[in-house]
Amino acid sequence: MTARWDAVVVGAGFAGSLVAHRLGAQGWRVLVLEAGRTAPTAAETATAHRAAGGGPPTSPYPHNPDAPSPDVTDLTGHPEGGFTATGYLRQHGPLPYASGYLRANGGTGLLWTGLTPRMHPEDFRTGDLGHGRNWPIGYHDLEPYYREAERELGVAADAEEQRSAVGLPLPDGYAFPMRAIPASHLDRQLADALDGRTARDPAMPDPARLAVTGTPHARNGRPTRPESGSGPLCAGSASCVPVCPTGAKYTPLRTQARWAPGVELRTEAVVSRVLADPATGRATGVEYLAGGTAHRAEADLVVLAAHAIENARLLLLSDLANRSDQVGRNLMDHPALLTWGLMPRPVGPYRGPGSTSGLEAFRFGPARRNRAPFRIEIGNWGWSWAGGTPETEAAGLLAAGLRGKELRERLGDRLGRQFSLQFELEQPADPANRVTLDPERRDPLGLPVPAIRYDLSDYVREGMASARAVSDQLFALLGAEDHTAYPGARWPGRLEHRGVIHGYRGAGHAGGTHLMGGSPGSSVVDHWQRCWDHPNLYAVGCGSMPSLGTSNPSLTMAALALRSAERMHRDLVDLRRPAAVSRPSPSVASQPVAFSPEPSSPSEHS
Repeated sequence: MTARWDAVVVGAGFAGSLVAHRLGAQGWRVLVLEAGRTAPTAAETATAHRAAGGGPPTSPYPHNPDAPSPDVTDLTGHPEGGFTATGYLRQHGPLPYASGYLRANGGTGLLWTGLTPRMHPEDFRTGDLGHGRNWPIGYHDLEPYYREAERELGVAADAEEQRSAVGLPLPDGYAFPMRAIPASHLDRQLADALDGRTARDPAMPDPARLAVTGTPHARNGRPTRPESGSGPLCAGSASCVPVCPTGAKYTPLRTQARWAPGVELRTEAVVSRVLADPATGRATGVEYLAGGTAHRAEADLVVLAAHAIENARLLLLSDLANRSDQVGRNLMDHPALLTWGLMPRPVGPYRGPGSTSGLEAFRFGPARRNRAPFRIEIGNWGWSWAGGTPETEAAGLLAAGLRGKELRERLGDRLGRQFSLQFELEQPADPANRVTLDPERRDPLGLPVPAIRYDLSDYVREGMASARAVSDQLFALLGAEDHTAYPGARWPGRLEHRGVIHGYRGAGHAGGTHLMGGSPGSSVVDHWQRCWDHPNLYAVGCGSMPSLGTSNPSLTMAALALRSAERMHRDLVDLRRPAAVSRPSPSVASQPVAFSPEPSSPSEHS
């Protein structure tokens, strides 16, 4: 089967949904191919998750057996150190790539935490600091698209707080679409103890001044103006991962609901190859497998938006865009170092989003020449990600023989005083960390699965050492009892640095596998996320980002997608524009003649 479209978009997550929305709004006919299945409503998903008694983040969503999703439960730690990896991703170490992702309509944007901090201007110039890569664009190039993305996602934050605490040069008079999500009771307790105090990072010349700062969220707060949006307010359900049951959190399905009629979505359509003309390098379409049948979709523009790992895999399967030998290289994540303990008094955990505030002082400054910078998230959900769920706590007390009133009192006391800190570290681009095609293992459709080689540099490990030193001081200021420990059996991401054991989780922030740059010899895409070797093939998403900084990358990915969609529209308009050709004439030597074999505007063409 063949069909021709103005654009084919591969992947219906954050970037793909936004690109399809913008192109469809311009009148272009867009086909969106999603490997996963259609997800049920948020309320139905929440009900299914509760009925199943929980499970890993991807568990409540329908899975297409032809498009497996890697999950955090695919990794198992060994008591003596090291790890075993099963499941979809083939891992070759030395350390585990510890993040999963969801292949479903909406992608990992269905089960994200909803945090949307901007990158700091300094994050775009990490190469100048001696680590990783510089971007070919800067913060100010992306700033107007940050504002667009914040409108699209409905971000809730306080502009003045972001200026003063984070150092973001927001335009005068700018207001986020939603008022900031209220601070949790735990946030307020920590602010009372920490604000105005200092902590010393061994890598910094001077102590850092502490200030508990609200984190931007893509979830409904109270609108700052009537047109900012509507919908249910965040109800503090404490289940943003894997699902917000009220629908207050943004997911790509919200954007899809506004797609123009010219946008068509096909789910359970696994793209196996991008087609290109060997003479011109132009992409001509894609091949995909659906319902046991091979299909072909032809298009004037092809957009890969399938996740950093899946985009790299598809380019490698297609043998495209790899003149620089950088496709699949520079795989990055945010290694998340966790510490946890008991406060001296109840702090009301398990209320609200996973994190509503953090500490920003260690994200930037001269210390990042010596160690990876980090942002500190204050965790509202007790020890659930770090040291165990409430069920784990209950099981431990039952095993110790506690019953009845004593069990209830002890459990209530421990759960009520739990808190955790998450140190989200920057990992610079390193070509040795990479995605390749496994020569031996294949997925259910017979396609090679992704193989991962992953490690953390001494620079990142030094960041972990600084984070632990800061954590110790924060616990002391709080009067908290530290329960942090990293037993090998529960921490696949376990390592030793300078005689100290550290453990990390993956943040689910894959990037760098088709990074953008200033030349085709050292990067895969240009600053529009357009492949250097194929002028109508785009690879969009976090895979294009040369650095991740310390910010959750979804907002930056959305801003980049909106910026690239403008360039895609111009590409399609140029393709339809009448061409000027010269015909010899006895009366007029060089009179240009318009030649237009197809309609000349998007609306006419659609």
